[in-house]
Amino acid sequence: MKILQVINSMATGGAEKLLLETIPLYVERGIKMDILVLNENNYPFMEKLKALNICKVYSLGNGSVYNPLNIFKIIPYLRKYDIVHVHLFPSQYWVVLAKWFSFSKTKLVFTEHNTHNRRMENSVFRFCDKIIYSGYKKVICITQEVRDILKQHLNAVDEKLIIIENGVNIATIKNATIYQKKDINSIAEEDKVLIQVAAFREQKDQQTLIKSMQFLPDSVKLLLVGDGPFKEACELLSTELELENRVLFLGLRMDVPNLLKTADIIVLSSKYEGLSLSSIEGMAAGKPFVASDVPGLTNIVKGAGVLFKQGAAEELAQKIIELLENKNHYDTVAIACQNRAEQYDINVMIEKHVNLYTQIYK
Repeated sequence: MKILQVINSMATGGAEKLLLETIPLYVERGIKMDILVLNENNYPFMEKLKALNICKVYSLGNGSVYNPLNIFKIIPYLRKYDIVHVHLFPSQYWVVLAKWFSFSKTKLVFTEHNTHNRRMENSVFRFCDKIIYSGYKKVICITQEVRDILKQHLNAVDEKLIIIENGVNIATIKNATIYQKKDINSIAEEDKVLIQVAAFREQKDQQTLIKSMQFLPDSVKLLLVGDGPFKEACELLSTELELENRVLFLGLRMDVPNLLKTADIIVLSSKYEGLSLSSIEGMAAGKPFVASDVPGLTNIVKGAGVLFKQGAAEELAQKIIELLENKNHYDTVAIACQNRAEQYDINVMIEKHVNLYTQIYK
């Protein structure tokens, strides 16, 4: 059984990180698995995957992932694999069209990673989505919530949509070495450190977290890990609010587990999620996790971490203060978060994916 994973690129993001962590585990189980990216930029995830030297890494060049010519570039790869597993838009469109144009017999699987996308708001795209999703043998929904929304959006039959929750390598997070704070941009050891790990996209809403820093003591510092189109706007906001000495932009990092273990509180201020790997990693670090009360986060965090109204910067700050000032509350939330994360161990997800591949391959 030969499987090809297809994704736009290996830039920062949950789906990309998931492939970096899972491909080695599939290979360990004897599955031949390679990856095709529409854009070959050597992001850190891409460099690390190549360095592992465990699979073939194909790319379509440095052009735009939205170029329809990618359809024809994908066609030769379809003939080499029994199953093609696709992630994210526009890869999900191009692969289906490539299969139809080439009359390929390879079987397609798609993972829906989010509860929302802008195509759902557009009648033309809603129509196109119904056509494109029909080209997939199975659509993996990473939560029940994603499945319910997608079923309504596509008017799809139950058999096509299956639930396999994403997972995280819990052991990697738990066993990570804790840094001394002074080694991270010279933060004082007595300072309290918040961290958010997320691409700088509109969805992630780092702006709300930055604004919350106005209501927190000067001894509270914020680490923002990631890159993306909204990073410059966030840096500008930090300067406008005179927070440039307290809000630290660390860029793309490959030592996220260490940073999570070093922080005092982990935050995710998203407007929506699918099943956020960042939230699971954050909870696995054994620190309190604070998240916006939105689809894709509420179900994971409720009853373990702390939720706040999305976009409410002052409320977020108050939740953080309550954790910092009440050690019993802090410890209780931290333990509950770590216990919740154990439910999302990556090996559970891997076994379900392997069973699905086997079923489709027969």
